[in-house]
Amino acid sequence: MSQVTFSPPYAQLGGLAQQLQSAGHAVVRPQDVAAWAGVELAGLQALGAGWNDLPPDEFLKDGGRYRRRRHASFVAEPGAVGEPFALHALHAVPHRAHWQPLEYNALHGGMERWFAPMEETVLAAPAWQRLMAALAGLAQSALASTPERWFMEAHQFRIDTAGGIGRPTPEGAHRDGVDLVAVFLVAREGVKGGETRIFEASGPFGQRFTLTEPWSVLLLDDARMIHETTPIQPLAEGGWRDTLVVTCRRGGFQQAAS
Repeated sequence: MSQVTFSPPYAQLGGLAQQLQSAGHAVVRPQDVAAWAGVELAGLQALGAGWNDLPPDEFLKDGGRYRRRRHASFVAEPGAVGEPFALHALHAVPHRAHWQPLEYNALHGGMERWFAPMEETVLAAPAWQRLMAALAGLAQSALASTPERWFMEAHQFRIDTAGGIGRPTPEGAHRDGVDLVAVFLVAREGVKGGETRIFEASGPFGQRFTLTEPWSVLLLDDARMIHETTPIQPLAEGGWRDTLVVTCRRGGFQQAAS
């Protein structure tokens, strides 16, 4: 049986903050992501090489070996009055554990997960810096009424099908306990599946589609939307799917109570 896929409901770049406010989500095509970040699309595509050396995720409680990842954390400070977040306002923090409460991640919550740090070649790239600044600026304009410090976490993921199936969201449909979630498709090769599903947390709305264009992105108001991605299976030996997940949260990073 052939697999039915649904195209992403791409939003117009103009009014992106307004769409996020009204609908709780937006999907942006690659060319518009590049324009929004103020970079050439080729600059974003060049970041993809940084996904070729991700170490295994050692914390998968389902016993799987299908996920590789790296992690980094940042703080974005408000820019000057009347200006978006400036590049100098974004700074990395010392490498730290990723932590989520069980309320948001019933499978992997409640424990410190020390993932390998992201490589400096990615973090220092101008396209990376501009993309992170654009995300902080969107969080500010769409989700806050006063200037905020945004605590950002970035996760590089590669889900492979060496074991026959790979699970992008083994925890199932979930929220992340943050303000803004951005899920970028970096690349996919030789796989089927990987359908994105989003649902209103307090309403009947639901939508499904498959991200296939490198550097397209799903943006979510995490307080309002639940999301998941269905498993992938190989169409060819060695098939995989690469994503970048970035979260923005005001008030501090999620961390275990001391």
